[in-house]
Amino acid sequence: MKKKLVNAQTDKDVNAFIDSIENQVRQADARVLLDLLQDITGDEPKIWGKSIIGYGKYSYQRKNGDEFEWFNVGFSPGKAHMTMYVMYNINEQVELLQKLGPHKTGKGCLYVKRLEQVDMSVLRTILEKSNRWRSENS
Repeated sequence: MKKKLVNAQTDKDVNAFIDSIENQVRQADARVLLDLLQDITGDEPKIWGKSIIGYGKYSYQRKNGDEFEWFNVGFSPGKAHMTMYVMYNINEQVELLQKLGPHKTGKGCLYVKRLEQVDMSVLRTILEKSNRWRSENS
């Protein structure tokens, strides 16, 4: 039985969400990522929860048997930074991260203050890897 996460896919308007971002740099960066991820995935962007833009969808099961849906790759334009969500442990990508530019990471998150500060071809490779993860692990 599928359960609903707090950050479940919604029918909210992606462009209206991006238009509502007050920080103009973050809004511009969100538009860049919107196009980049659509190009990488071929999927239409969807709002997940209140503030995540995700691409694609897959089901997974937790150890306790609960089944959920989640996106393959996504981002969220937060106040402090842009968060990009990848479906693998990004900290294992040492060589790519060294070439990326200023950033911070979590296990499945990459945090960047401004896209203009990072190498966009390296960022694209990181995001493409998350999109490929779906087909390699399903």
